[in-house]
Amino acid sequence: MKSFDVTPHLEPMRRYARVLTRAETEADDLVQGALLKAYERRGSFRAGADLRVWLMAILHNLFVDQRRAHRASVAREQAWADSNPGFSPPEGEHVVRLEQLRQAFLALPAEQREALHLMGVEGLSVTEAATILDIPAGTVMSRVGRARAALRRFEDGPAARAVPPSLKLVRGQDDR
Repeated sequence: MKSFDVTPHLEPMRRYARVLTRAETEADDLVQGALLKAYERRGSFRAGADLRVWLMAILHNLFVDQRRAHRASVAREQAWADSNPGFSPPEGEHVVRLEQLRQAFLALPAEQREALHLMGVEGLSVTEAATILDIPAGTVMSRVGRARAALRRFEDGPAARAVPPSLKLVRGQDDR
């Protein structure tokens, strides 16, 4: 197949992607994904067909697929969050405390939650978790560290959560 030039179609693709996503960075990611799919499927492009229409169709279909996948992921996470684990429920104050911890865990970003679960609950090593997640071991350790720090901030209470972890609270002599 002859090579085709997508360069004249990049700006229209970006504009349409911004309309779909309403966010510039997500739009750029969508265009990049669409171009990758177009490159992978370049053999299916019929000679004489409108390249712009073909590229825009790929962009649109990728957006729809991503949106469906996101909705399905959210639904799965919600179903999991709403599920009743297979153990007997605790009694008294522990019920409230465990529910608070469960909500704090579920509030973690997905990548941190996954890494912490694999290591903390499943008891896997860093190397095993890295293999499952298909990321470097250092990234697993970083995600687990950030997840643990977030849960520690939760444990320390609302005052600790009010100060972002990257900021250090400094008191002057007059503040004591």
